[in-house]
Amino acid sequence: MVIDTLENLEKYATLNPLFKDVCNFLKNNDLNALEEGKHFIKEKDLFVNIQTAKGKTKEEAKLETHKKMIDIQIPLDTEETYGYTPLKDLPAEEYNEEKDITKYAILADTYVTCKPGEFAIFFPQDGHAPCISNKAQIKKAIFKVLA
Repeated sequence: MVIDTLENLEKYATLNPLFKDVCNFLKNNDLNALEEGKHFIKEKDLFVNIQTAKGKTKEEAKLETHKKMIDIQIPLDTEETYGYTPLKDLPAEEYNEEKDITKYAILADTYVTCKPGEFAIFFPQDGHAPCISNKAQIKKAIFKVLA
């Protein structure tokens, strides 16, 4: 897991060959001006999903992991808290290959908060519980990057 400000995202470009494309997309597009839904950048290997998600309590937010994709999550209009537990500490659960997701029915070990202008990167080894907020809704961008 990585948490930092958007101005530093380029420093992480060497972690994945597609991260440079994320940086270029951010330089050339205003995330707040994009319509909700998926915007494909490199077909299914790299896209951004603009969404308005329901704010959840820590108890409502479910931990999840992905085997094929990395998430770069960016809150756009309010701060968002993410639960975090390393995959190695999570119980065995059923993986949904079609949706590339495993969900867990336990609370996270740790919580971190990002404000607009910041991001969180969750790799396949990072269990994360997104959308924790005291606001009813969170407008956010989720870059899905082939791991």
